Amino acid sequence: MPQEYTSIELCAGAGGQALGLHLAGFKHKVLIEIEKPACKTLMYNNDVHSLGWERIIEGCVEYFAEHEAHNYKGIDLVAGGVPCPPFSKAGKQLGKDDERDLFPAALKIVARTLPKAVMLENVSGLLEPKFDSYRSEIDASLNKLGYITFWKLLNASDFGVPQLRPRVVLVALRPEYADSFNWPDYKITPPTVGEALYDLMAKNGWTEVDNWKAKANKIAPTLVGGSKKHGGPDLGPTRSRRAWQDLHVNGNIVGNEPPEKNFTGYKDKEEFKNMPLLTVRMTARIQGFPDWWEFYGKKTPAYRQVGNAFPPPVAEAVGKEIFKALDAGNKAKKVA
Repeated sequence: MPQEYTSIELCAGAGGQALGLHLAGFKHKVLIEIEKPACKTLMYNNDVHSLGWERIIEGCVEYFAEHEAHNYKGIDLVAGGVPCPPFSKAGKQLGKDDERDLFPAALKIVARTLPKAVMLENVSGLLEPKFDSYRSEIDASLNKLGYITFWKLLNASDFGVPQLRPRVVLVALRPEYADSFNWPDYKITPPTVGEALYDLMAKNGWTEVDNWKAKANKIAPTLVGGSKKHGGPDLGPTRSRRAWQDLHVNGNIVGNEPPEKNFTGYKDKEEFKNMPLLTVRMTARIQGFPDWWEFYGKKTPAYRQVGNAFPPPVAEAVGKEIFKALDAGNKAKKVA
């Protein structure tokens, strides 16, 4: 019988990382997420697809760290995607001075659960020189708890996801497992936007779909989910929308349905002639979610969940390497 490893998921969002780790073989004991629509998404998919996730908490990671984490001592993996605004180039990059920085809460959970492994992801800005000392503090905290740390910038496009989406991943392992850990060393060529979305764009018989596919001949720019304060049902700031326009997509709004047979453009604006809108389902595919994964809520909260997610194929690839390292370490213990 295959070995089972258990996990905690922090700041689970719509479940991108959780799904990837589930597919890598981890069994989620608890997932924590503060946003109600995202929690509904997690609960729905867990129930409908019988994922076996034991508990989904709608609440604050800091509260969990203080009052509940000790109940999960001995878990195999603590994983999560702590909020990115403190390190994002789109913000002020205040780092640990940003009240949204949840690295301290994540480290407290690690200290109280003492897992075999840790996996935390964030935006590429975290690797900038201005955060060197902050990363050193994180390393020092984990080293003090007995972990060896690994940092890596991973591009989602290397794992078959049709957008670049660079993300920083921190993996920390106890010494008996660290020697066996390797980052994924393969690359999967991603489809272009046209190739990835062709069947969805053609669903209602759009006559221009083949011409559109030929023009949407690159991978997508990084999806931007925005926040409650900033960002609505569109594909991001002006720079992002221009990049989408180069792919013959109107990024000014997220659509409700694929283009109809005689579609010529949203509100027939000449600037966007024959440029379709992306639906939430299309953006989810661009983010690497399987088509069976459903998102709770109306268009804006549903798209925000997609845009803020960690692509499941990337989480799965890293998760499999962590799984292998745990297996190797446990086998070495038995031999010894």
